Amino acid sequence: MRLTRREVLIAGAAAALLPRGAFAEASALSAQARTALSASPLVYVSALKRDGSESRCHAEVWFVRDGDSALIVTSAKAWRAQAIRQGLTRARLWAGDFGEWSGKLDDTRYRGAPDFLAQASLETTQAAHDHALVLFGSKYTEEWGSWGPRFKDGLADGSRVLIRYRATGA
Repeated sequence: MRLTRREVLIAGAAAALLPRGAFAEASALSAQARTALSASPLVYVSALKRDGSESRCHAEVWFVRDGDSALIVTSAKAWRAQAIRQGLTRARLWAGDFGEWSGKLDDTRYRGAPDFLAQASLETTQAAHDHALVLFGSKYTEEWGSWGPRFKDGLADGSRVLIRYRATGA
C-alpha cells in the first residue's frame, strides 16, 4: 500500500497531538520494579551461574537507579566484581529492604519483591564515576558526608569499582 503525501502529513499532525510519552521507549523493567527501585534504599543482588541458576553469593547493597540500570559501588575484591571478571555477567536483582542477610540459603524474605534480570558490567570511565557519585550523593544525603569520600577515593585508587546492572527483563 502506498501512502499519499496528504496521508503522511495528516498522520504526522495527529501524532504531534498525542500526549507526550505516547511513543516512550520500551522499558526492560516492569512497572512494579520501576516503582520499587524508585522507593527502595537497597537492592538485593545475586549473580547467575553459567547454567542460569542463582549463585550462593547474595548481597543487599546501596544503589542508584540510572534509567533501566541499577548502579552500585563495591569493593574491587567483592564477589560481585569477581563474578563479572570471570564472565558471570548475568544477575537477578530484587528491590527492597529485607533486613540483614543471614547468609543462609533458606533466607528468602526477598523472594516476593519486584525483581528483574540484568546484564552486569564494570564502568571504568571517569565520566561514569562522576555521574554515579552525583546520583549517590543525591539519594543518600545523610550518609554521603562519610561515604562519599570513601566511594570517590576508592574508585580513584581502584579499591572500589562501579557496577552497572542493566535490566534485560523480569
